[in-house]
Amino acid sequence: MLLHVQRIAVPFEYPVYFTEGVFSPSNDDLASAVASREPGRRHRVLPVIDGGVAAAWPSLPEDIARYVGAHAARLSLVADPIVVPGGEAAKNDGAATAALQARLDALGMDRQSFVMIVGGGAVLDMAGYAAATVHRGVRVVRIPTTVLAQADSGVGVKNGINAFGKKNLLGTFAPPFAVIIDARFLETLPLRDKVAGMAEAVKVALIRDPPLFSWLTSQAPALASGELAPLAELVRRSAEIHLQHIASAGDPFELGSARPLDFGHWAAHKLESLTSHRLRHGEAVAIGIAIDTLYAAFAGLCSEATAAAVLTTLEALGFLLWDEALALTHPGGGRLCVLDGLTDFREHLGGELTVTLLEGVGRSREVHEMDERHIVAAIERLRERAARRGARAAAGAAGGAAGGARS
Repeated sequence: MLLHVQRIAVPFEYPVYFTEGVFSPSNDDLASAVASREPGRRHRVLPVIDGGVAAAWPSLPEDIARYVGAHAARLSLVADPIVVPGGEAAKNDGAATAALQARLDALGMDRQSFVMIVGGGAVLDMAGYAAATVHRGVRVVRIPTTVLAQADSGVGVKNGINAFGKKNLLGTFAPPFAVIIDARFLETLPLRDKVAGMAEAVKVALIRDPPLFSWLTSQAPALASGELAPLAELVRRSAEIHLQHIASAGDPFELGSARPLDFGHWAAHKLESLTSHRLRHGEAVAIGIAIDTLYAAFAGLCSEATAAAVLTTLEALGFLLWDEALALTHPGGGRLCVLDGLTDFREHLGGELTVTLLEGVGRSREVHEMDERHIVAAIERLRERAARRGARAAAGAAGGAAGGARS
């Protein structure tokens, strides 16, 4: 007998700041964000810093201490910053997560304390997961430092780590207390990481915002060279679209199977695993977008012209759309290993496969099954395209060498 239907509504809100010089003592954004709900309290803050960021910004611990000292009426530093491995290594090592959880416990971090995470998306994911599972949720302030984290994952509500060979198998939905995006952190990023982060902007542009896709196409040369002004604009526009989607799509904790902003990700997640994360997440997403766009063209959902425009823009931004991992096959059967990503994705979605495909720039359709013949054809097209580009590059290099010899 049904006794009662319990309904619970829990509103979430968190501010997202766009700033420069977050740890400059004159910048009030961080202190205001932490003290926003209880302005009369002195709040305990523990910094967790991405190892890559710590290496690029050696003065960061001192900058943080100086900042907290300048805002001592509202902030208190719990301990020296904890530096954790950067990149996907942070999410692959369960021991690193356990060590951080143990440290949070030893320092007496409670639900009113703040873990301030300064780093790329992987460190935000891992440290956010650790914080979310201590006392069922220590407050988190995210300070994303990469293009990918600032434009996409850093403004969302998810965190997690990789386990049992699967991407993000362990994790929680835990909205941050605040997000602060500081454009200055992009200054020291290697060009490869700047480019990799642009894939998520291409994704949201294709699914949600045709003007953004046109802008990305026109600005591709400047973006591919890592120019900071267009890069900061890309971050802002992409982050705004992600925030709008989280707020308006009606499923922020992904209770259903529809994931339009996971466009290109079923193959991307598998490619990351197949390459042991040699491919950056954004690099794998770019390939995944290319596969799914070609698939849509082969399936008659979008035009060949649309597919060509997508691939050309990705390449102009600096992405390589072929990797040898795409050719890996299972022993004996000959089936491409990347196709296993469909099964992984189905499990991740909750049992029903839902893949977003393009009908045109800004127009998409969700499908619940994929014809593997079209996927294989798309991968073969990418192989052929890469071979042609390689041949042209070799011919150009040979021509240049011959010209130099004649001169």
